[in-house]
Amino acid sequence: MKIKTNKQPQGSALLVTMLTAFIVGMALASYLTLVSVQNQSTMRSQSWNSAVPVMEAGVEEALTALQYYGTTNLASGGWTLNSYDGFYHTTSTLRNGNSQNGYSYDVGIKRPALGQPDQPIIESLGYSPAPLNLATSYRGSYGMILGGMIPLYTPDIPTTKRKVRVVTKNDPIFNKAMAAQGIINLNGRFVLTDSFDSSDPAASTLGKYDSTKSKANGDVATNGKLINVNNAGIMGHASTGPGGSIELGTWASVGDKAWVSAPTIGIQAGHVSDDMNVDFSPVIVPAAAIAGSTSYSGSQGGAKLLTGSLLGSPTYFNLSSLTGKINVTGNVVVYVPAGGTVSFTGNDGITLANGATLTLYVGATTATIGGNGVINPGSALNFQYYGLPTNTSINFNGNASYTGSIYAPSADFTLGGGGSNMYDFVGSSITASVTMNGHYHFHYDEALAKTGPTRGYVVSSWNEVGMN
Repeated sequence: MKIKTNKQPQGSALLVTMLTAFIVGMALASYLTLVSVQNQSTMRSQSWNSAVPVMEAGVEEALTALQYYGTTNLASGGWTLNSYDGFYHTTSTLRNGNSQNGYSYDVGIKRPALGQPDQPIIESLGYSPAPLNLATSYRGSYGMILGGMIPLYTPDIPTTKRKVRVVTKNDPIFNKAMAAQGIINLNGRFVLTDSFDSSDPAASTLGKYDSTKSKANGDVATNGKLINVNNAGIMGHASTGPGGSIELGTWASVGDKAWVSAPTIGIQAGHVSDDMNVDFSPVIVPAAAIAGSTSYSGSQGGAKLLTGSLLGSPTYFNLSSLTGKINVTGNVVVYVPAGGTVSFTGNDGITLANGATLTLYVGATTATIGGNGVINPGSALNFQYYGLPTNTSINFNGNASYTGSIYAPSADFTLGGGGSNMYDFVGSSITASVTMNGHYHFHYDEALAKTGPTRGYVVSSWNEVGMN
């Protein structure tokens, strides 16, 4: 009997098994490494992203401080000037510890240099705890940009960081000739909007509108969808909300001074946009006006008197009825509450003395300004009308000129009358809607944007300048 023997190498099976085990091990190790790296990346990303709201919280605190303290009184709000970087600093923690750990931010405000535009700079550095398995990678000081804020502290635990540089500006309320929440219907006859600057001798004559010095900033804008330009000339820009439209009548013209003055029919390139989106905040009555005198100062020559001082604080009145002939001297603030009356017809009207100012807060449902209207020898800053949310209608139906500003975001503004007067409306208006039925020339006073009331500081640019 012959027995066959296997002459092949006996260790081949073991070698194959070992090679297979090695390959599987390498694959498993690679997979585990990949999972670990992916996990680290995810945790790092989550930590990095969580620094964003912290950083933004610092910006919000800085903007709030600018509203309350401006740029000249930050120290009274607890902000500390760092002489090394010129920023006023504050720090805060959102959770998990004190200002040296956890979710915290270091934010600074740099005031504009003397003679420079009122554009404070905010820099905010937001910290978020780093994942423990990445702790050694993210400790240490934070890099600076040239001329930027120097952090006042370094957290005592590892963190990820995000930094933003924000340029702000003081946003004027009256920065357009006419603005509205909804439809603007320029349905009058030969309506015109343009601009001048009562504070600039080159753009006015003795502070008054002069057609030979007029400018093309008579902008008309709505958050809504439609501006109906029917036989009107807009010497400036027309803006609607997103997706809005400009409807043109037979003789409509929108463009610069040369374009509209020609006149050239149609819209000049670059003078229409659909990016209008402005928040018109409701009017709040000053407490002093609510507590003001409930009677007129007296009467003289058949006219009621509202008398205030030309120096110091204004004199406040809380009047349920504003009608008849009224003369104003000095600095006066009048509040007409909801349910009250504001109505001028016939020979009635408000007359401001030279140098007098009148700020009017109207809660009455309807305000009618006809008759002699408002006779204001000063600029549009001397007469300011503020409509409360209960003020839903303003009617102009006289032929007298008007110099002043109107901020009544809940009121439908109707203008009738007009005529040959070239000074029908001098100033600016912000209302819920506009319907213009008469012959009106609307002259925007650019001084309102320079020295008039503001919404406070808003963001004009946002640039993330650092992260790790």
